[in-house]
Amino acid sequence: MANYQQLFKSLGIDKMITEDAGLPVYTPIDGSLIASVKQTSVDQIPEIITNSQIAFNHWRNVPAPKRGELVRLLGEELRAAKDDLGKLVSLEVGKILSEGLGEVQEMIDICDLAVGQSRQLYGLTIASERPGHRMAESWLPLGVVGIISAFNFPVAVWSWNATLALVCGNSLVWKPSEKTPLTALACKVIFERALAKFKDAPDNLLQVVIGDRLIGEKLVESKSVALISSTGSTRMGRAVAPKVAERFGRCLLELGGNNAMVVAPTADLDLAVRAITFSAIGTTGQRCTSLRRLIVHESIVDDLLPRLIQAYKSAPVGNPLEEGILVGPLIDSPARENMQTALSSAKKQGGVIHGGETITEGIPEGGCYVRPALVEMPSQTAIVKQETFAPILYVLPYKELNEAIAMHNDVPQGLSSCIFTNDVREAETFLSVTGSDCGIANVNIGPSGAEIGGAFGGEKETGGGRESGSDAWKSYMRRQTSTVNYSSELPLAQGVKFDF
Repeated sequence: MANYQQLFKSLGIDKMITEDAGLPVYTPIDGSLIASVKQTSVDQIPEIITNSQIAFNHWRNVPAPKRGELVRLLGEELRAAKDDLGKLVSLEVGKILSEGLGEVQEMIDICDLAVGQSRQLYGLTIASERPGHRMAESWLPLGVVGIISAFNFPVAVWSWNATLALVCGNSLVWKPSEKTPLTALACKVIFERALAKFKDAPDNLLQVVIGDRLIGEKLVESKSVALISSTGSTRMGRAVAPKVAERFGRCLLELGGNNAMVVAPTADLDLAVRAITFSAIGTTGQRCTSLRRLIVHESIVDDLLPRLIQAYKSAPVGNPLEEGILVGPLIDSPARENMQTALSSAKKQGGVIHGGETITEGIPEGGCYVRPALVEMPSQTAIVKQETFAPILYVLPYKELNEAIAMHNDVPQGLSSCIFTNDVREAETFLSVTGSDCGIANVNIGPSGAEIGGAFGGEKETGGGRESGSDAWKSYMRRQTSTVNYSSELPLAQGVKFDF
């Protein structure tokens, strides 16, 4: 086992590392075992949920601005731990260090947003048709919130949910990916440091459960978990949603993406190349918002494609902790196998492949390193409509904008999208009701790298959920409409008469 004890000690998780048969944790950097952690027993889940319900009963009575103070303290603790936690993210996920640090910064940013939101949990006053009556709408705490997060953003997506759920008055049970338990345990320690300064929070406000799919299923099936927020594949969403619906619970799903960029004839190609490379090969193509389809006007394909091929060839691939590296490893060997299977299918469907090969020279032994792939496709075939969680970018030509938009929308997923154009009519068309059908639509910026101020999520097989900014906080609350009669009469609505 490699020695990362100093990092683990700095983050306060060194005592959580076990030498016995716990859950093994491997770093994708070289495939080595870096830790083992104790797993949560399935039999423990009912008690954990009960404790979370008790915590909720206390926390919902704490005034929302005071709840925001806890989140403010969490943000301060994250600022202090940013370098170490960012390095742990890179170690556990294989992201380049700047992306690991950026993920922690995203946590800090959502803390700031949630603190402000704690004083703005606004309801409405609604005009009543009955004299002497006041009608209003309020938002109230929901209950226990279960958060199931994916490996690729092991801490940021948790924080999107956790910070808003906390200021809204809820308690939390977090099941991280079994591939990334260390970052979750580190976040729990950081949260407990904030709790120690806050001094007025119940026990078990945040509980972390470590384990495989069976642990998640117990959360999903529990009637005492008011909301399941689940991030992952569409396949996972298909398993989660019916079980939550069966018990009439709430589900917030953030699932797959098959994100496209339309590059129009008037586009600034220098700008587009930079956006394409980050969006397509950043995080080694393992973002739900990664660019996977490039729909290029036929008049500029011959200019754009060689520039991209050169950029892909020159992008430094290697140990993500080393300075200057832009492309780290895939998470594991199954991810590499999925990538090669997709490239094989693309070739059979008429694709011309640039890159995509496994890299072994000059990189850490044991890691799954690949050259990002550009694939020229004659049309949007079956493989193009599938999301492969790897750095594959399919290049498709188009003639007219309406053709490009139709191709763009003709996939099952609907997360993020963009167009590069200097034609205002094209830009506005893309953003209109007849344009992109995604939850996120950008102009002259890539589909990846969303800010926390906007609601994040998508349509169709992406699941329809919204997290982070805007009014996403409402997902973590229940709506109550109330009417107060302050008159001495009892008129009925709609003019109904029911007199004795």
